[in-house]
Amino acid sequence: MKILVTCPPMLGLFSEFENDFNDKNLTGIKANVTQIMSEEELIRELPKYDGWIIGDDPATRRVFEAGKLGRLKAAIKWGVGVDNVDFDACNNLGIPITNTPGVFGREVADVALAYVLGLARETYSIDRKIRLDNVWPKPSGISTWNKTAALVGFGDIGKATAKRLHACDFKINVYDPFFKHDLTLPLENYTWPKGLEDADFIIFTCPLTDDTKHMFNEEILSILKPGVRIVNVARGPVIDETALLKGLSTGIIHSAALDVFEEEPLHSNNQLRQFDKCIFGSHNASNTVDAVRYVSRLAIDKMAHLLGTIQKSEFQRK
Repeated sequence: MKILVTCPPMLGLFSEFENDFNDKNLTGIKANVTQIMSEEELIRELPKYDGWIIGDDPATRRVFEAGKLGRLKAAIKWGVGVDNVDFDACNNLGIPITNTPGVFGREVADVALAYVLGLARETYSIDRKIRLDNVWPKPSGISTWNKTAALVGFGDIGKATAKRLHACDFKINVYDPFFKHDLTLPLENYTWPKGLEDADFIIFTCPLTDDTKHMFNEEILSILKPGVRIVNVARGPVIDETALLKGLSTGIIHSAALDVFEEEPLHSNNQLRQFDKCIFGSHNASNTVDAVRYVSRLAIDKMAHLLGTIQKSEFQRK
């Protein structure tokens, strides 16, 4: 059975997984993709395959309907985020689908902390000025021991981020309607946007839902402490980039570190590029060879189980 793989981190190590596919009577096919395949490309290509390991592609009803008319029998969403996948369409069409939950928390949290410290001490900006301008800058950063972090989302990534922030002596205010207290950490639970006026950093680790889309918007700007720093390792549309640009332009927001954007890849004309204290990522926070190997093999295993080429999942036995 042929499996289309469109997830860039998995594609980066694709040769390592040939035996994993073969051992489960599957053939993995590497898509030619940098970030995502378009809906039209998927409609054209997906019917040729028995299974699909999905990245951040538009896994819409139209795409699944096209796949169903062809050979498609099962799909796996690689990773945790599922906002790009129409699970209802799969259920209606009788296409078994699942994701790989409970992974990447530590990896994404590591990047979140790196961004927090990068904004606090302007290390990325210093590096750029040394390399590009041949100068020796000495900006005064800020300490973390007397600062408050507003942590938006307290799932696997949020909890791991909280542990790292605690190690840096932050006061941590958590925003999550499903918050369950972690007794190992001193946390305060808030309802968004209450208390944002005290935040020195706002860190987004939440999923993208109807409730979280554009939760950071122009109305929020009037609440914020001047000089606040923003970190987003969640999903781009959680932040209204128009509001973010206004905050950066007026100085209300000191700087932002963004691993994700409303439109990816980041367009060459995007106005965010003019703010040299900001840090940009490429939607890559989960991408370590260790995590990618584990999650990719988990996805292959789950695919084989759904397609019936193995009787029992190896990962389920662990």
